[in-house]
Amino acid sequence: MDERASPQVAVAPENAPSWLADAVRAGGGEVVPLAVADALVWAEPHDGAGLSAALREHHRIRWVQLPWAGIEDYVPHLDDDHVWTCGKGVYSEPVAEMALGLGLAGLRNLGPYARAGEWTGPVGTSLIGANVSIIGGGGIAESLVSMLRAFRSRITVVRRSPDHIDGADEVLAPDRLVDALSGADLVVLALPLTEETDGLIGADEFSAMEPHACLVNVARGRHVVTADLVRALRNGTIGSAGLDVTDPEPLPAGHPLWSLPNCIVTPHTGNTPEMAIPLLSERVRRNVRHFAEGRDLIGLVNVDLGY
Repeated sequence: MDERASPQVAVAPENAPSWLADAVRAGGGEVVPLAVADALVWAEPHDGAGLSAALREHHRIRWVQLPWAGIEDYVPHLDDDHVWTCGKGVYSEPVAEMALGLGLAGLRNLGPYARAGEWTGPVGTSLIGANVSIIGGGGIAESLVSMLRAFRSRITVVRRSPDHIDGADEVLAPDRLVDALSGADLVVLALPLTEETDGLIGADEFSAMEPHACLVNVARGRHVVTADLVRALRNGTIGSAGLDVTDPEPLPAGHPLWSLPNCIVTPHTGNTPEMAIPLLSERVRRNVRHFAEGRDLIGLVNVDLGY
């Protein structure tokens, strides 16, 4: 980087929230127009075309910070000419907390109980000592594994690289997905959306699951074939589902998932704005500081893998 008192960072587009600029300054950066910026904090989570146009016009930019962990809308615009970082790991703890809450609600039958108009009999599976399979091995999985220690669960993680994860009893490669589904009381989806993981969980996978199992999705709705999920819940192929993400999203009024008693849907609130702002602010602050000091940035995007 040039010899300057502080890194030159643009925050865009124009309607970007002011707290992002505050985070840049807190990291020692100077907020500047795109024309003179070395780095760009991009605040729009879906406008890949707009970002691509900005980068074509402004050739000084070398580092781009994307706002969220899921960057599927930006994958077509990634290149090797820039260093890319995203929000991976930033929101792990609140999203893992949501996954835990949805899992407990599903296993303990809270959806049907909440909808019941009369006293009913006892139903439920305890998470204590249960078999939990987490599909995805990133920050959400690591946070959830830590939270599950209190429940003495047996934890299996499925991830692209079956490397050890502290607290997990077993780590499997993706080709052993069915092994992880079979026998699991709780299955949590916490992985990036890629071509390989689009429609990952469908009729065959539901058939491999236990009749009492709870499926929780805090990743992306398109990981699950929605029509197959509806059939699995209606037919008792699985016990319940907790969905913070859906396909389609937003889930339209009148969709069958709203009325199924064994399905709880939350409106993609695993990470609310009140939770996100301080967490993303800290990520931007640290990365601006690292950029200024020539240190490795946090949340690097693998351009080849798309996350």
